[in-house]
Amino acid sequence: MKKIIALLLALMLVFSLAACASGDTSTDTSTDTSTDTSTDTSTDTSTDAAEDTDTAEDTDTTEDTTTDASALNVGVFYYAYSDTYISSVRSALDAALEAKGIAYNDYDGNNNQATQNEQIQTAITNGCNLLIVNMVTSGSSDTAKQIMELAGDVPVIFFNRAVEEDGNEGTVLGAYENICFVGTDAPEAGHLQGQMVGEYLLANYDTVDLNGDGVISYAMFKGDEANVEAIYRTQFGVEDANAVLTEAGKPELQYFDANNTTGYQVDLGGAWSAQAALDYMNTNLSQYNEANGNMIELIICNNDNMAEGAISALNAAGYNNGEGTTTIPVFGVDATASAQQLIKDGKMTGTVKQDAEGMANAIAEVAASVGAGSNLTDGVAAAAALNADMYTVADGIANKLFVAYAPYTGE
Repeated sequence: MKKIIALLLALMLVFSLAACASGDTSTDTSTDTSTDTSTDTSTDTSTDAAEDTDTAEDTDTTEDTTTDASALNVGVFYYAYSDTYISSVRSALDAALEAKGIAYNDYDGNNNQATQNEQIQTAITNGCNLLIVNMVTSGSSDTAKQIMELAGDVPVIFFNRAVEEDGNEGTVLGAYENICFVGTDAPEAGHLQGQMVGEYLLANYDTVDLNGDGVISYAMFKGDEANVEAIYRTQFGVEDANAVLTEAGKPELQYFDANNTTGYQVDLGGAWSAQAALDYMNTNLSQYNEANGNMIELIICNNDNMAEGAISALNAAGYNNGEGTTTIPVFGVDATASAQQLIKDGKMTGTVKQDAEGMANAIAEVAASVGAGSNLTDGVAAAAALNADMYTVADGIANKLFVAYAPYTGE
């Protein structure tokens, strides 16, 4: 009898060990599957968030925030990774989301709206429950509506690129409950740039007027024909500069090519690229130069990428190379790291700061509010409360948040 009991106990021990082994295998498989089906960024974000929670002070607020954030599966859709400013926003937003313990996946639309729509549809199918969208087709109510229809009940934070045509503000943002916008007040950059250009010219007029004819000849590079930001920057960058000049008794700016009635050259690919400005400027300088007495004396650009391209062309022609060479004033928008360096080196004159980190922090705050159970309008209010000088809610549109621009000359 003792032998039988001993045998039964041995068998029970074997079965118990087998059951434990089976549980370990299940856990390992689940972990591997989770890692394989998500991006490294999402996996690292979840891990970092868990580690931060473990090492943080044990407070109810921290625990609640982590629990709420962990429920989010966010898709962040960029119009193009190649855009320098957007690249800055992406880096800042990745960091801001990670700091809040929010898991996310980034997507590159590669400047193609159809591609972006497909990415959004796939992300939702895979369980994405919050969309953060930088639309490829800027200022298009139809495109924004298509994205909202794809989203269904999934909330959408649009950012940076306008979701509605100029004059149609609120038509899309007011038509859905699960929508908001975080971006900039489009005319502001143009006004700041124009004021900056005008003031610089008054202080340096004779130096800038290379041929001494009393009139400043300028080139203007427009990023995208239909983009509302590009439209206002093109308009006010010149109009406001002219207002400063004429008030001081100086003549208005004169576009360098009298045959071009638009008064600008546009990136036909809509990419606001340095290459487009470089190509245009190389061609311009072959016809308009000091030897011919019709040199372009001022360059105004809708963004810093195009400013960099124009400066590259000037460098090749012997200008803007630092001390000892003639410097043609070049102005841009964004205050990217490379533009700040060009200003420091004396190769670029000024730019308008579009705060990538400020925009990213506002978006992350809205996302965190969604995770905590708030609607997007309340999330916008929460973001606005972070910094009254930087963030303002649009008049009459409670789900639209503006991030302030600021002039930048390196001083």
